[in-house]
Amino acid sequence: MAIQNPNIAVIGATGAVGKVFLDLVEKRNFPFNSIRLCASERSEGKQITLKGKPITVELVTEKLLSEVDMVFVSASTQVSKEICPKAASMGCIVIDDSSAFRLEPSVPLVVPEVNKIDLKNHEGIIAIPNCSTTPLVMVLNALRTIAPISRVTVDTYQSVSGTGTAAVTELKEQTANIVNNKSPEVSVYPHQIGFNLLPHIEDFLSNGYTKEEMKMSNETRKILHDDEINISATCVRVPVFTSHSESAHIEFDGPIDIESARKVLGSAEGIKVLDDPGKNIYPMPLVSTGQDEVFVGRLREDISKQNSIALWMVSDNLRKGAALNAIQIAEELIKMD
Repeated sequence: MAIQNPNIAVIGATGAVGKVFLDLVEKRNFPFNSIRLCASERSEGKQITLKGKPITVELVTEKLLSEVDMVFVSASTQVSKEICPKAASMGCIVIDDSSAFRLEPSVPLVVPEVNKIDLKNHEGIIAIPNCSTTPLVMVLNALRTIAPISRVTVDTYQSVSGTGTAAVTELKEQTANIVNNKSPEVSVYPHQIGFNLLPHIEDFLSNGYTKEEMKMSNETRKILHDDEINISATCVRVPVFTSHSESAHIEFDGPIDIESARKVLGSAEGIKVLDDPGKNIYPMPLVSTGQDEVFVGRLREDISKQNSIALWMVSDNLRKGAALNAIQIAEELIKMD
């Protein structure tokens, strides 16, 4: 199927990721012939302006899917499971942001800077990784050019926008209530998120890890095509609106020095090194929010383990963690066509 100037549909267009996606479509001048914006019944009939023209939000229908070439889905796993196979069966290329198909053997799980070659093997559906997996695999992919990686221990500090608009609203309201000596209302998370940390993202599993933590482990192996790498993650929700931060300790099968690590990270596509602690220069959510790059800093030898380094990374979870990755995949598909 020719996909130059495709007719596209964006499902979840009014959500946090959908809004960023449309902004990127405009800023990157993504080529399309027509665009359909879809959301739930709550948003049906709303108008969104894109490139100076108002577009009416509509519901997804089979007729709509039959009229487009490419579908971007940023919705719940349940919605993705319903819509993606249907769209693919009608000849659409589907780029899905949910976890529904990430580990399916026939579905490529893609970060273009790492494994865009896997796009050649798609059968209609292409998955985007978890928003904390993406920066991690970009960093690991660069570093493994120095020496094979044997083990990674990573702790994430994930913003509330990763949960959705309701979580952002709840953090705002809880913060306002707390500073005004009012009781915070709790509904989105099991505990108060304002002025608090929750070491709990998604359900707990029988092995003591959460689904989110196991996603990072399993998705990283799939993207890097490395079943031997050992990964242990602890994922924490923090009272930050946008951008996920990660602390990683990375063990190699051979010698590694910090200058070599800094050099390969500094030259890697999509990564920007901010690493001058003496001048208080290091990645922070305030720096990465609204930016496309994965920012890396606090590079140092891990003094507890030979052939190991420690580092800190931050990226905008709504951009590179979701919307930007989706549009980059589409751009690569157009190049390949």
